[in-house]
Amino acid sequence: MISTADFLKYCQWSGIATLAFAVVTIVALIAKWGFKFRLVGATGFMGVLTAGLFGLSLVPIVHANIPGALHYSLIYDNGSDRATIVVATPITETGLEATLRQAAGDLYSYGRSGSVDRQLKVRVRTVIHPRPGVSEPLVLGEVTRSLGGGEDSKLDIRIDRDNLAKATPSKV
Repeated sequence: MISTADFLKYCQWSGIATLAFAVVTIVALIAKWGFKFRLVGATGFMGVLTAGLFGLSLVPIVHANIPGALHYSLIYDNGSDRATIVVATPITETGLEATLRQAAGDLYSYGRSGSVDRQLKVRVRTVIHPRPGVSEPLVLGEVTRSLGGGEDSKLDIRIDRDNLAKATPSKV
């Protein structure tokens, strides 16, 4: 993943290119070249690109990796206060809890408006096949986190142990 230091380096190079475009644009305006206004547009674009790279160099965009978290896929997200992920089976309770913590951190963003109580709920489900030709979705648990700040140490994790037992067949 690209770090903030990389974005700062790209910002510096983009700034140099922006200045070079500005010099060529000034020369084009003085010399009355036919494509001078195209250069004005290119210089403006380079300025916006440089400003964007500078902004990305200020804010860290990396997420914490939770040990033991399993791969999940986001299958529903209303962009506000609800999301649903799916995991593969078999899964253990500790793996499920770590995956819920990972998803709560990954799916949090400052742009989520949330509901009245400013909470994000992330459900995790899986699909089992009790007999051939039949698929049954199972909700294995959910995590609720606050939308008030970036780090939320008060995650409310609920695991449905009955559904988890159905999803993870016992070895007999």
